[in-house]
Amino acid sequence: MLQSGYQRDVPWAVASVARLRREAGRDAHVSPTAWGLDHLETLAQLREEQRTANGEKNGISPAYFSSPAYKWRQEQEHHEDTAVHIAVTLWALHQQSLRDEPMHLSGWSLGRSVRRLAHDKTGIRDQGTTTGDGATADEIQTAQRVENASETVRRRFVRIGAASDTDVLATRLREMVLLLRSAHIPLDYTLLADQLLLWQDENRRDEVRRAWGRDFHRRYGPSRQARPGGTDGALDTDAAPAEDFEAADADS
Repeated sequence: MLQSGYQRDVPWAVASVARLRREAGRDAHVSPTAWGLDHLETLAQLREEQRTANGEKNGISPAYFSSPAYKWRQEQEHHEDTAVHIAVTLWALHQQSLRDEPMHLSGWSLGRSVRRLAHDKTGIRDQGTTTGDGATADEIQTAQRVENASETVRRRFVRIGAASDTDVLATRLREMVLLLRSAHIPLDYTLLADQLLLWQDENRRDEVRRAWGRDFHRRYGPSRQARPGGTDGALDTDAAPAEDFEAADADS
């Protein structure tokens, strides 16, 4: 609703997106200027509904607040807040000044969007199967192989995968989103929020990196649409080499 409202230039939606955009790079709840934003209220509402569904009562023993279960819940909620806040504020930055196209689009995983950017493409549709200089479809497909991707974009993508903490990850994602915005290439922010939540669990971080790497190595034809989650039946390949991640951390 917010995205469609912004595209239609509805005043409340434009104001909300502007506020969200200013919160990019700031922590959820810690920044007083974020108080009152709708996505944080929605999270709180979902949690209350979940507690009600689980039959939890309002009367809680004071001892609970020092228990491992309470500490685990607090940590989990912090991770959820962080994941959603980063994703929503990045979308607001991505959508800035773009009214004709939605920049949140299901099926456009991070790896898929970055690969398109790395092949110097814009938007989501290719204009035919030949180029102005008469290149054949086979020649175009060869040019779109992963080894022919922009090294500059690839290195930026590697740095995202090599991020060692949430702040660094958010900063590097923001840099990539600005490039995607310039090229009018969308991103699936629901999927990104889910992946950001998993990424904060060190035991599942490699799972997220693997998904990013695999989606970057998939080849998407001009008429093919990926299913949500980035799986379109294409052959999986390995994620980006681990030595690239180590080199990127050393450079940071």
